[in-house]
Amino acid sequence: MEFTFSDDQDALRETVRAFLAKESPGEYVRAMLEDEVGISEHVWTQLVELGWTGLLVPEDHGGVGMGLVDLAVVLEEMGRVPFPGPFLSSAVFATLAARQLGLDDQLRSLASGATRGTIAVDELGHGDPVARVRTRAKRKGGQWRLHGLKPVVLDGAGADWVLVPARTQEGIGTFLIEAPQGEPVPTWDHTRRVARLDLDGRVAERVGPDGDHTAHWRRIVDDANVALCCDLLGVMEQAHHLAVEYAKVRVQFDRPIATFQVIKHKAVDMLHAIELTRVGTHYAAWTSDTEEPDRAEAVAMAMGFASESANAVCGESIQIHGGVGFTWDCDAHLFYRRAKQDDLLLGSGGWHRQKLADLVLTA
Repeated sequence: MEFTFSDDQDALRETVRAFLAKESPGEYVRAMLEDEVGISEHVWTQLVELGWTGLLVPEDHGGVGMGLVDLAVVLEEMGRVPFPGPFLSSAVFATLAARQLGLDDQLRSLASGATRGTIAVDELGHGDPVARVRTRAKRKGGQWRLHGLKPVVLDGAGADWVLVPARTQEGIGTFLIEAPQGEPVPTWDHTRRVARLDLDGRVAERVGPDGDHTAHWRRIVDDANVALCCDLLGVMEQAHHLAVEYAKVRVQFDRPIATFQVIKHKAVDMLHAIELTRVGTHYAAWTSDTEEPDRAEAVAMAMGFASESANAVCGESIQIHGGVGFTWDCDAHLFYRRAKQDDLLLGSGGWHRQKLADLVLTA
């Protein structure tokens, strides 16, 4: 299959690249590492004005009405920065969930930038993030109350609302909590904020269609993982670029280390992993947009490969930099941190490979 982006998508890429070069240079990214929100109000306002917070929101709800292939263009460029802040949690994760569950009011508020949302899926343990949901929802006195723990919620401290899957007598239901105000916790990736959400009797509103939402949340997690693959692809490309450029100017034994065979082999192996990740990621995004029969297999294949490859590529980037690669002054660690954190969100790469094997062997 030959895959190429359209002229409009190429133009979008150039727009995103120019915007990030101007508004999110390395100095800005470094400054946001210590910021409480992780993004300046000025930059967020511009994202809203450009329509990027509504990329996945249908046009009749105030959005742009694009799909995951279009989103791939944006997230790849953001991964190369790496772009800080709540774009992934709000404009991607929360939007995918609100769209899948038919939450019209939330979609409009996300597109307009009036609110920032997030989702709280991951719980303690490993494996399928939907199957291991143990949070319970009980109705008492006309109110729904949640009981459980969500240890990893992107922007769970600063988001205006969060969508929480929780167990009911019907299966999994979806519940909205206003102003979650989770407890900030340290994490691998310093460019994004993570919170711990303790749901000890927290009052919530049940939202979405009637019945069991398990299938809805499996689709949300799948599409969110495609978005993570896109982010990882940009991360890998920039980590590779940093390593190659450094190898060209770093002189050892009176010649650039880029001339050494071992460095050449590392650079080529990194490029090989990047290109295979690109193919798998773009195909997975396309299968989601077109509802192809092998969509689930494509997502599992893409994330299973991308997460492992990104960790390897970003690790090799640090190795090529040598001693300076392990210092805070070098940006290589920012990409390694992003790769490690993406791998741990919504199911690890190992689980995706297991899922792929199950899908193939039981077909």
